Amino acid sequence: MWRALAFLALLAVAAYGATWVADHPGTVTIVWNGYEVATSLAIGLIGVLIAAIVIGFIWAIVRGFITLPETLVRGSRDRRRAKGFSALSRGMVAVGSGDPLAARRHASDAERLLGAEPLTLLLKAQAAQISGDREAAEQAFQRMVNDPETRVLGLRGLFVEARRREDDASARAYAAEAARLAPSVTWANEAVLEAQCADGDWSGANETVERRASLGLIDKTTARRQRAVLLTAAAQEREAGEPEAATERVLKAVKLAPDLVPASVLAARLMVRRGDLRKAAKILEATWRTGPHPDLAKTYLNLRTGDSVRDRMARAETLAKISSWHPEARLAMAQAAYEAREFGQARDALAPLLADRPTVRTCLTMARIEEAEHGSGSGRAREWLSRAAHAPRDPLWIADGIASETWAPVSPVSGRLDAFVWKTPTELLAGPEEAQGDANGESAPKADPAMTEGRLSAPGTIPAPSTPSPATTPVPKSETSTEIRTATVLFPSSAPSGTAPVAAGMAAAAAKPDSGPIVGNTATPVVFPSPKSQSDTTKPRRAG
Repeated sequence: MWRALAFLALLAVAAYGATWVADHPGTVTIVWNGYEVATSLAIGLIGVLIAAIVIGFIWAIVRGFITLPETLVRGSRDRRRAKGFSALSRGMVAVGSGDPLAARRHASDAERLLGAEPLTLLLKAQAAQISGDREAAEQAFQRMVNDPETRVLGLRGLFVEARRREDDASARAYAAEAARLAPSVTWANEAVLEAQCADGDWSGANETVERRASLGLIDKTTARRQRAVLLTAAAQEREAGEPEAATERVLKAVKLAPDLVPASVLAARLMVRRGDLRKAAKILEATWRTGPHPDLAKTYLNLRTGDSVRDRMARAETLAKISSWHPEARLAMAQAAYEAREFGQARDALAPLLADRPTVRTCLTMARIEEAEHGSGSGRAREWLSRAAHAPRDPLWIADGIASETWAPVSPVSGRLDAFVWKTPTELLAGPEEAQGDANGESAPKADPAMTEGRLSAPGTIPAPSTPSPATTPVPKSETSTEIRTATVLFPSSAPSGTAPVAAGMAAAAAKPDSGPIVGNTATPVVFPSPKSQSDTTKPRRAG
């Protein structure tokens, strides 16, 4: 539209000029070398216009001859770049489709046509990676590091290669350098945070979390939660030797994340050591309102050493009223009533949980009640033991396929901070015997570990959280994942205090044909993709 308006405006100006010349006639005279040429003003203007056009045409021809070599060179260069980018595009497609031969051929063509273009180096590195030539890949990434424009991209490639060869020291150095050069790079920040957590550098990890929050890499809620987890981990390490420092940190954690159960339990224990039972109870009650948990119930019921069983029953009833008789509250009430030898009251507390599908803990609690009231040879106790072997799982701390009775600040598989969540494990989380049986192509019935030991574990009891061992770190994953393999990772867990022995016949009757409950010192396999057969197993590697 603007071009049409400009053309109309130019046409109007030309018409006005022609009209003005026609209304103002005149004579143009040219005298040169004894000749005199006289013409009208209109004819003179037309002659000047024609002369200008001829001169411009001649100048264009002359300039074309002058710039011809440069034009030919530029055209050749443009055609070469077009071919190079075409080879680059085809190489990227070959990398994506997993064709190493085509990828390397196109990478060589692109490098020959384009030279040291950043994308050319990246294609060359990726072609070397899918070909299995790690040395060539690292050389390409190192060339990218030497270029300021591609330094961070090259560092990421070297970081990935270092991880693949399990060179943790080099991987950390590359990640730290990338984080220094580009503080907003997500992968570098996450790698630095993972390394700090693996080393137990909780204060350094806290600074990293705060920096990530300030850069907008994580939201404020996530930052508060992660800071609370780090403070809780630091407090766990200092609980025995530096109780005051531990108390300071864990109280900050409780303030940042009131729903973080390990922080509340640790804070309550430290408050009890100070003699401040009132504050300990308030912390546990506040967290219980956000989500009942057996660790909270156990700590709350045993706040004061030497309390009578009636006192513990009163505390259990308080928890039940706070949570409107949540299943965890009923289990805690049943445990307190059992210890008080109030078997009828214990059954009443568990009655609503028995109506549908009672869980393993509920069945074991009923078995304990029957055994204590009617003796170790009770048929009802054997019946509840048998039901426990087939009952649904109870919630556990789960992270990346690992199930544990104790909480840890980071996942032993991926190294991810705040990975453990309290939820019910699935059937994939089988016991170690089942993992070995599956690996050997066998499937044998398994018994509940809590029963095969000849004892019934105290219901509702969970071992006190201990400082997580840094010995187990992420299990490396294969680069080309197609099949399934399992890796067994053990968590430290103290066995709960036993009660009256159970006959060996009960344990045999409790044997379960499918996967057994994950309790006590059970080793839980982690499921990973792998290009190898299912008989392959991956061992956890040392933190570093």
